[in-house]
Amino acid sequence: MGEKVVAGAFAPSDRQAYREKLTRCLAGLERLLSERRFDRPRNLMGLEIELNLAGSDGMPRMRNAEVLQRIASRDFQTELGMFNLEVNILPHRLSGRVFDQLAEELRTGLAYAHRKAAEVDAGIVMIGILPTLGRDDLVSANLSDVDRYTLLNDQMAAARGEEFTLDIEGVERLVSTSSSIAPESACTSVQLHLQVTPDRFSDVWNAAQAIASVQIALGANSPFLFGKELWRESRPPLFQQATDVRPPELRNQGVRPRTWFGERWIGSAYELFEENLRYYPPLLPICDDEDPLRVLDEGGVPALAELVLHNGTVYRWNRPVYGLADGVPHLRVENRVLPAGPTVVDVIANAAFYYGLVRALADESRPVWGRLPFEAAAENFDTACRHGIDAELLWPRPGRSGGVAKVPAVKLVRDELLPLAAAGLDAWNIEPSDRDRYLGVIEERCRLRVNGASWQVDTYHRALDAGLEREGALAATTRRYGELMQAGEPVHTWPVGFPAP
Repeated sequence: MGEKVVAGAFAPSDRQAYREKLTRCLAGLERLLSERRFDRPRNLMGLEIELNLAGSDGMPRMRNAEVLQRIASRDFQTELGMFNLEVNILPHRLSGRVFDQLAEELRTGLAYAHRKAAEVDAGIVMIGILPTLGRDDLVSANLSDVDRYTLLNDQMAAARGEEFTLDIEGVERLVSTSSSIAPESACTSVQLHLQVTPDRFSDVWNAAQAIASVQIALGANSPFLFGKELWRESRPPLFQQATDVRPPELRNQGVRPRTWFGERWIGSAYELFEENLRYYPPLLPICDDEDPLRVLDEGGVPALAELVLHNGTVYRWNRPVYGLADGVPHLRVENRVLPAGPTVVDVIANAAFYYGLVRALADESRPVWGRLPFEAAAENFDTACRHGIDAELLWPRPGRSGGVAKVPAVKLVRDELLPLAAAGLDAWNIEPSDRDRYLGVIEERCRLRVNGASWQVDTYHRALDAGLEREGALAATTRRYGELMQAGEPVHTWPVGFPAP
């Protein structure tokens, strides 16, 4: 949510006015869709990565304002916590050597940011959850000094009406409370954008939902929080609970959380925006002066600012995005499933797998979402978060016999999904050498059953076995992770443990 907002209080009339404006925005979106005003297909993709700042001791550094001042690039922006940054890569056309181009841009940008961060005793760490974060780090005083974060925190805390509760049971159990949404800042992710036409949107979104569990299984990189070993990908349960404005009574009534997987396959992008209005009270009821229906009557294209802002406070793992570029509206699917890291090569491999597989599945004559119950896809997502690379997932049986079967994620990927991803990348006209290189990284992860989470856990336990206490083991693991991340070789090649002295 990048809207510029000003902190302040809202009156009850503000919410009523905002709700009415949202209704007009939704009507405007419906007209744009019916009049086929959207951009033609241009095969555009985009990439955002949330980052952590940590010192040479592996501990978080609350210095993003100082670091951003030194970086002095619009490609880097603040994120929720003072130990967070975000890097944005400009849209690229999905074709040719795009993945090598993206890798080179990321390596150059992150290396520069790392050098600048070092000037204030910090460094860039690309990871799902920084293992050394403690409860005292994730407090409202460490939220970035930006009005929109202050306002969002105030409104979510007020809606909750009591402390936020974290209760995650994995290898160990974590129970904690917070008076703010600051624990959300622990979650650092990769967002993959794909511009699609309205006619194509539901197929791409459904395909992305179907494979979200596979993405998590392959890319899990967040096994620790507050010194506890939890799920292999602990971001989703943490994010849901840290943003959950429902007290227990509303949860018991079945009120939907603001962070959720969803409940059904869809038939259009409009359905998701309409759901946002129907189910979610506004958190930031800020209206601008645009009348979207009048703009349409006059032949223009509305920004639908209120709809966009409201959409940014509903945290779907695959989110619909409405945007304008050069006065022309477009739709994007924003895939928010993956944690950051471990290396640039791993991030780009995850992206190549996603874009190839989504293309192939969206093109299928017998789509997977017609054969996989949505409830199974949601169960898969939970299973993958818990077990990572060792997850077993429900998937449609091959052939026309119907039904689903449980299959190890690594077998599913190697036997069925990697060939589909390769075909999808061919359909995007990706250079074969790029296709083979980055999908080869995915195949090796599956063959060796190694991803960021498994490496972190194995190295942490190696440190414990060597006699380090829990906090020391987590710090040592984080330092070693940072060294290997900077070296740049993909995580499946990383040696477990620590080099000999």
